[in-house]
Amino acid sequence: MVPKIAMIGGGSWATAIVKMLSDNSTEKEIYWWMRNAEAVEHIKKFKHNPHYISSVEIKISPDNISTEINCIIEAADYIVLNVPAAFLKDSLANITPEDLKGKKIVSAIKGIVPEDNLIIGEFLHEVYGIPYHDILVVSGPCHAEEVAFEKLSYLTIACTDMQKASSFASFLNTRYIKTNISDDIYGTEYAAVLKNIYAVASGICHGIGYGDNFQAVLISNAIREIKLFVDVVHPINRDIMESAYLGDLLVTAYSQFSRNRTFGNMVGKGYTVKSAQLEMNMIAEGYYAAKCMQLKNRAHDVEMPICKAVYNILYEGHSPPMEMKLLAEKLN
Repeated sequence: MVPKIAMIGGGSWATAIVKMLSDNSTEKEIYWWMRNAEAVEHIKKFKHNPHYISSVEIKISPDNISTEINCIIEAADYIVLNVPAAFLKDSLANITPEDLKGKKIVSAIKGIVPEDNLIIGEFLHEVYGIPYHDILVVSGPCHAEEVAFEKLSYLTIACTDMQKASSFASFLNTRYIKTNISDDIYGTEYAAVLKNIYAVASGICHGIGYGDNFQAVLISNAIREIKLFVDVVHPINRDIMESAYLGDLLVTAYSQFSRNRTFGNMVGKGYTVKSAQLEMNMIAEGYYAAKCMQLKNRAHDVEMPICKAVYNILYEGHSPPMEMKLLAEKLN
């Protein structure tokens, strides 16, 4: 039986994963839902996403691209969720737990659902009753723009059922995509959320004028914060130096393609949070994550000064130069 995979979302990362799935040689049928009807019609006619990494040729059947999410989900065995976390509930508003029953749900979202303050796996389990063994997580390090250029990249697919992780990974392998598998769905998800906050911090510091030496100290402290938090939330044997944790943090904090670093850089240069958001064409997940993690950490009380500093700047109106000066005294 030919596996059927549905992509939910129309952004750059969704487009990149559609490209991976299409370029992979394993037989499969690919479906794609996006909200924007004009974008759907453009892709059907011209085979390119008009708004995101438009150089990528879309090779899937026009009949499989739709704005009707119920039809797309009904047709598929695997549902890949790839909308900003803040918009996930709205995107799934007409979807019931029965609609998702028996399907494997893949989260390619690197954020927290703000209203519920849950990572995506927890949200799917608690709200839609999806068993954890049917939830998969895709983590980097991997930027959509480099996928478009077919630059060698690595992904980690996590699931408590390693066979399911391996099966989905087999759909993504290409000459430019290498995959690893993991059973750490909590650690990889939380690390993906946290690295966005640290990328915002990295951007703020760059905008203020801090150099590479300080950035190195900032990110080495950031990986320690990630380890402290995920070890408290889900204490299993994991190597925080693996690419799904440290690698994803590094590329998001340093890359020119990082929207979170770009957002932070604008704030560091003096933009207000609102004006920086308006000027960007994409969602910086780190903005929402900073508040969600501040609330989540109240239950765990992990020492996370970098997260706290970003929260203070984005939500409490603290001066970026002053807040980072105070933070610098706490790092080592």
